[in-house]
Formats: sequence, structure tokens, C-alpha cells
Amino acid sequence: MLGKKLVTAQKRGETRALCLGLGMVACSMMMYFFIGITIVPFYTKSVWTTETVCKVLRATIEDKVLCPNSKGSEDEGVCHYPCLQVWVNLTASGQEVMLYQTEDTLERNTKCSYVPGNSENPKEVQARIETIANNFKKYQTFPCYYDPGGTQTNVILSRIYPPRGLLFTFLWPTLMFTGGCLIIILVKLSQYVSVLSAWQ
Repeated sequence: MLGKKLVTAQKRGETRALCLGLGMVACSMMMYFFIGITIVPFYTKSVWTTETVCKVLRATIEDKVLCPNSKGSEDEGVCHYPCLQVWVNLTASGQEVMLYQTEDTLERNTKCSYVPGNSENPKEVQARIETIANNFKKYQTFPCYYDPGGTQTNVILSRIYPPRGLLFTFLWPTLMFTGGCLIIILVKLSQYVSVLSAWQ
């Protein structure tokens, strides 16, 4: 009687472990799919792939600059924030180009190097932009990214999804997938050993 209870408990434990392993594999596949349709396209679309050194030529703050009203809109209006424009000398080619914070900054406003969020306090934005401008004047040389293909003549300060960040994004689903596979393999191995023991 006790033996039957132990066998039943063992089978329940194996079933639960198998469900856990399959659930982990399924969740990791969903995470891979989500990363594949959201983050990977942004990474592959970015043409600013090569790192170089930029030297600041001038950093100015314009009070009144025309900005696009919304994404994809051709209508322009006066920016509700001071427009920081940073021009740098690109060491790789010796050209004078405009610097943008990220790829997203260029899409939101081609005339400003830094674009704050819409919900930010105007006084805080003003202070932050002045601090950024002073930092550029203080630290004249810094690493930046440019397009080696030449389709974009401007440069960016940092990439939204650098290669290291993309690898870190894939780390968690990979660990979950590996853990799920290991659980399934161990359960199947345990069942195989049990069958061999029963035969003997």
C-alpha cells in the first residue's frame, strides 16, 4: 500500500516537473518572439554602428526654432523647449556634423541635438539643457557613433540598443529555455531509470 502511494506521488511530481519545464520553454519562446518584433527591428534599423571620437566645435541654445508638431507631420511650430544644437568634428572623416543624443532624437526633431519628454517641467528642461550644453563645452572630446555607409551624415551620442544591451536582453529567455529543457531531460531520464529498475 505504501509502495503504491510512493509511486503515485512520484508520478505526480514528475508530471508537475514536466509541466514546469514545458511552461518555461513556452514562456521563453514567447519572450524571444516579443524581443524579435520589438527590439531587434530597432537594432537592425540603426545605421550608426561604428564608434569613433567626436570633438565639439560649438554648442548653442536657440530659444525659437521651428519644430515638427507630431511624428510624420509636415506642419511646424515653435518648440516649447530650448533647442540645443551641438556641432562636432568627426574624427573618422574630418567633417563638421550635427550631434544627436540617440536615433530617436533625430526622428523626433532634426533641428535639436536633445529632445526632452512632453510631460517634463519647463524649468527643469531649461536647467537640464543648460547643464548638457556646459558639459559639452567642458568635455570637448568623447566617443560617438557614425554611419560608415554614408547614408546619414550626422552622428549620435549613444545607441538605444547597443550590441551588449541586445545580448543582455536575450540572456533571460535563454536561461529560462535552458532551465526548462534541463527539467524535461531530467524528468525523462528519471522515468527511463524507473522503467529499467522495474524490468530488472
